[in-house]
Amino acid sequence: MPTLYVEHFPADLYAALRARARANGGSIAAETVAAIRASVPTAAELRRRRALLRKIQQWQSRAGGAAGAPTAEEMIREDRGR
Repeated sequence: MPTLYVEHFPADLYAALRARARANGGSIAAETVAAIRASVPTAAELRRRRALLRKIQQWQSRAGGAAGAPTAEEMIREDRGR
């Protein structure tokens, strides 16, 4: 497993990570990996998201939008007509 060294890490962020690690009963390293994992998608995750987006777009095109729901434009026009 690769090792990551970070220089000039902000002290307030380090303190927050330390407090979070203590609260979760883990290490600062484990907390850092968890935070990065939650916010930085891997190549596999990006592929999964793109595939899901393509499926959603296919469903929408087949259903003519959001299954009969009015578009934002239609709702704005309706509101203006009141």
